[in-house]
Amino acid sequence: MFKWYRQVSSLERKTFWACFSGWGLDALDVQMFTLAIPTIIAVFGIDKTQAGLISGVTLVASSLGGWVAGTLSDRIGRVRTLQITILWFSVFTFLCGFAQSFPQLIFLKALQGFGFGGEWAAGAVLMAETIRSEHRGKVMATVQSAWAVGWGASVIFYTILFYFLPPETALRAMFMVGLVPALLVVYVRRSIPEPEKRPAPQASGEKIPLVGIFAPEVLKTTILGALLGMGAHGGYYALMTWLPTYLKTERHLSVLSTGGYLAVIIVAFWFGCMASATLIDRIGRRRNVALFAIFCTITVCMYLLLPLSDTEMLFLGFPLGFFAAGIPASLGALFNELYPAHIRGTGVGFCYNFGRIASAGFPVLVGYMSKSMPLGQAIGIDAGIAYGIVVLTIMFLPETTGRSLN
Repeated sequence: MFKWYRQVSSLERKTFWACFSGWGLDALDVQMFTLAIPTIIAVFGIDKTQAGLISGVTLVASSLGGWVAGTLSDRIGRVRTLQITILWFSVFTFLCGFAQSFPQLIFLKALQGFGFGGEWAAGAVLMAETIRSEHRGKVMATVQSAWAVGWGASVIFYTILFYFLPPETALRAMFMVGLVPALLVVYVRRSIPEPEKRPAPQASGEKIPLVGIFAPEVLKTTILGALLGMGAHGGYYALMTWLPTYLKTERHLSVLSTGGYLAVIIVAFWFGCMASATLIDRIGRRRNVALFAIFCTITVCMYLLLPLSDTEMLFLGFPLGFFAAGIPASLGALFNELYPAHIRGTGVGFCYNFGRIASAGFPVLVGYMSKSMPLGQAIGIDAGIAYGIVVLTIMFLPETTGRSLN
């Protein structure tokens, strides 16, 4: 599984660790919010719909950030854009710890999301253009596994802080931990050069149009890529935004028990990324995405809609996390291989992050639907629809395995 690591150059390894760390620290910042939703509701005096709105606004902002950062990376370079976005989301995550009202929190979360979306776009293109083609699928999927590492770290912080500190103090401390990713910029600045495969950064008087990805020759690709991103993100965020709240409020699990259930899902998510890394270069991008989407739909429905005992939920948490991982683990390689170099950053940033804009309604809809039905049922219905969109969309995209990035 990791044989590729011994075969790549020192530069490829350094770039891998920079992108892996950036994505893992992104996950640390983002997942802290989902864990703290019950406390946010109590501290700021809001309801579930408003809590879902925070998540939705963050996703919309991250989508815009990803599109802008992708375009910026085509103009000033992948590495410089990566540094800017890491600093951006770190600072605004930290500032969320000082919010005193719901409007302040939603404003700061929106700014955090703008940088979060931008980091993935810049990092994904940087990694794809640096790594050799025969390893691109497995390396991009392995980078995605960093989400499980950051997610796991957030659960550890959540469990420790909320066990030892009063809820409001623990909430603010969690956000302030978000400043840690800023330290990664020092490593990126010293160790990672601009990839040679990318055209030289544009002169200040030249422009790269945002609408280039809507040219007739790539319009179909852009539309299908955006729909794929919507389904992938919609399913994930409908499920993972509300899962901690579901475990705590409907399953009545304690902080420690919630952390234990999430630990099973997070470990499984990492293994799912590794399985996707193994399969994606062997069976192709399209089959890999479809396989994981179908099984994820089945597992989500079983986990949330069947009358399971706590023990059964604990064991079913592993396939839930495992199959949820395979779709996002495939998108980095697939989206990069769909576009030529001069609009690659823009295309990757748009497809991946338009999905976030369109998917922003899913967490909000879950919160709204939970007023008239159990929260678990609302999550299951929304996530099932989203993953169904993934299965339908991937059938119309071309197979890109082994495609050269020129």
